[in-house]
Amino acid sequence: MNKSKYIYSSFLMTALLFNSCSSSFLDVEPMTSVLESNFYKTIADADMALVGCYDGYQRTVSNGNQSFYLTAEVAADHCFGGTGTTDGRAFQAIDRFDISESSSDNNIFDGTWSDYYAGIFRANTLLSKLDGMDFTNNATARARIEGETKFLRALMYFDLVRLFEKIPLLTSPTSDNIPQADPKDVYKLIVEDLKFAASNIPADAYPKSAAGLNDGRATPLVAKALLARVYLFYSGYYGTEDIGITKAEALTGLEDVISSGQFALVENFNALWPAASYSPNVSNNSLDISKYAGKGNSEVVFAQKFNNTSNYNGYVDGNRWVVFLGLRGKHWPPYGQGWGACTVSKQFVNKFDHNDTRKVASIIDIDGEGITGFDLKDQREYTGFAVKKYSPTALPDGTSNTGGEKDMQLSQDQDYFVIRYADVLLMAAELGSGNAQKYFDDVRRRAYKASFTSVAVSKAAVIKEREFEFAFEGIRYWDILRQGLNNAASILETSQDVLSGSVPEKVIVTKDNFMKTRGFMQIPNKQITLSNGVLKQNDGWN
Repeated sequence: MNKSKYIYSSFLMTALLFNSCSSSFLDVEPMTSVLESNFYKTIADADMALVGCYDGYQRTVSNGNQSFYLTAEVAADHCFGGTGTTDGRAFQAIDRFDISESSSDNNIFDGTWSDYYAGIFRANTLLSKLDGMDFTNNATARARIEGETKFLRALMYFDLVRLFEKIPLLTSPTSDNIPQADPKDVYKLIVEDLKFAASNIPADAYPKSAAGLNDGRATPLVAKALLARVYLFYSGYYGTEDIGITKAEALTGLEDVISSGQFALVENFNALWPAASYSPNVSNNSLDISKYAGKGNSEVVFAQKFNNTSNYNGYVDGNRWVVFLGLRGKHWPPYGQGWGACTVSKQFVNKFDHNDTRKVASIIDIDGEGITGFDLKDQREYTGFAVKKYSPTALPDGTSNTGGEKDMQLSQDQDYFVIRYADVLLMAAELGSGNAQKYFDDVRRRAYKASFTSVAVSKAAVIKEREFEFAFEGIRYWDILRQGLNNAASILETSQDVLSGSVPEKVIVTKDNFMKTRGFMQIPNKQITLSNGVLKQNDGWN
């Protein structure tokens, strides 16, 4: 039977190689005797393999391939593809749902596909070994490890099925070449895995009181929050409830998160984001970070964790997509330079209420902030605005402030907030909580401060609020899709003026191109070839 590359790029001889300072799985020759033949025996082995599963999820980003985040932001209505005038146009193809923008790019997501299936392979391998391991007198440890592993598998499948819809569904560490599954079956597994995680991970396994260490670990509350997100997307996009979770169950899970008392909104919105809260001190080449709430702040429900110990020898733990959002070829402390992707739409900038504190916390206003020396000839789709929330940061002299190797590309250590408490509150409000108005007001009150005035809560009002609250957080695109294809096409259709290489250009996104794809992305041609035609291309990308 033919083998597909989504299997080949997983475990290397299923070896688990770690050192005491890093959680990375290392695709290098074995440096220890920790191999399958003497592994998967004890609880300690299972915990080490579980760390490898978390690392597999991290490597969907740290490997440097087309990230889930960048795809979601480029495809949504807040950003254009951007990047440099001499760069390839893959981002433009995604932004405009039009492969003719870059007709030779038929493997945009090949690394993404491989990285995600490598992570899923790790999870499936550990799950397949649990029955043969010694959990004598410690059923709690077995339940915790299985619950966390299934959570990670669910999270990775949720990303994949939203990107591509029709994907192979693998529940064991097989190398069989199988066809794409009915997306409903993928969602059913996601729901089953998350329900298992919610019921089996001990509530006290990872207390929020130690969030600096634990906000990247799965807990029952994290699983319940993600279940609600799965429910909202699936029921919105497909218009049905047939994957094993009801609206009432989703809402109950969110209310459990809220009533736990473990989470709270950070007082000032800008404190959530390094680039929005750091202040440069030129006199001693430093950054004042005292206004930053920190990685483990009270609002983080679940984060994809990164650190700065990266180098080019296989230890890759940094956030590789952050550098894409940096000002192209220009540092302006606290903003670090980058590749100029995701230039921000002026239309979106103008939609913000002038009293909304989230505007200045979310967006770099190049002219308004007095940033000079910007090379327009090198920037594609320039608008005068860039993403601030996830901008890389730098010292006044332009060097990275992240530590580690201080590598501009590899040492970015900003965590990605997968789920914030504000999202929990707004999802609960949207699903009709008895406290919907309070939850809605809590989020808006922080944004508007003294200018806050109450607005009647409704589904439409919540969707509108989510646009500003979660701008540039990789959430907006999925919120658009779950409003129905016709509505999504109307939202995404646009014709806007930009500058590319300092020359006027129009970015045009048409309803027709979007509808051809139904909002899903290109299956990598390499994977289709390796599968001997078993995999089929998504509509609109041929």
